[in-house]
Parts: sequence; C-alpha cells; structure tokens
Amino acid sequence: QVQLVESGGGLVQAGGSLRLSCTASGSIPSLNVMGWYRQDPGKDPGKERELVAVINKSTSKSYADSVKGRFAISRDNAKNTVYLQMNSLNPEDTAVYYCGAARHSIVAITAEDGIDFWGKGTLVTVSA
Repeated sequence: QVQLVESGGGLVQAGGSLRLSCTASGSIPSLNVMGWYRQDPGKDPGKERELVAVINKSTSKSYADSVKGRFAISRDNAKNTVYLQMNSLNPEDTAVYYCGAARHSIVAITAEDGIDFWGKGTLVTVSA
C-alpha cells in the first residue's frame, strides 16, 4: 500500500503564492507518476477532480492550461516528495488540492482514473 500526505494549503490573497508538498510512504518503488488534482469544495462531490500538474520519475511534466506559467511542479525522488509551487494565485484557484500517485509513467494520462493512490487533500483558499 501507499500513503500520501499533503501539506502547505491555507489562505492567501489574490496575487500571492503557496507551496504544496506531498510525501509518499509505503510501497514507494511501485510509484512513478505523482502530481496534483483539485476539486472545487462548493461543487458536486461526485464531479471528477481536475488535473493541475503531474510529473514522472524522468521529470516529464503535464500541466492544465489554466495554470501554465503560474504553477511549477517538481519532485525529489530521494525524499519521495512532490511539490507544487503556485504563484499569481487568483480566486478561481480556490479548491481542495489532492496529491495523486500512479504506477505508470505516462504523464499524458491526466484523467483521475489514471491515478492509483490519493491523499486526503489540502484546502487552498484565495481571497479577492
């Protein structure tokens, strides 16, 4: 099994920055892709989580168009940790951010059903 623990969420003003971290434990060698998805807390909980960014062990990356140029994903394989640096935040970025991990290495697989393990999520709130 794999456990993912997120940290770094919180309240920030529009234009500000936050850095999210997610550390994996458990069956680490089986993991390849790691990344971030988000879900608007005010919307239908059955709605699919949307991709923010993912990265594989070779550091190939994929980003949602809405965050390109503002967010940067990175990982430290030695620490089993993935990071999301979020800059120029706006209220539309308000969401619960979930860390996800998968056994495959294909960053082009962005739908949430391509993720094998999930963290519990961390809330990011951006005030106007």
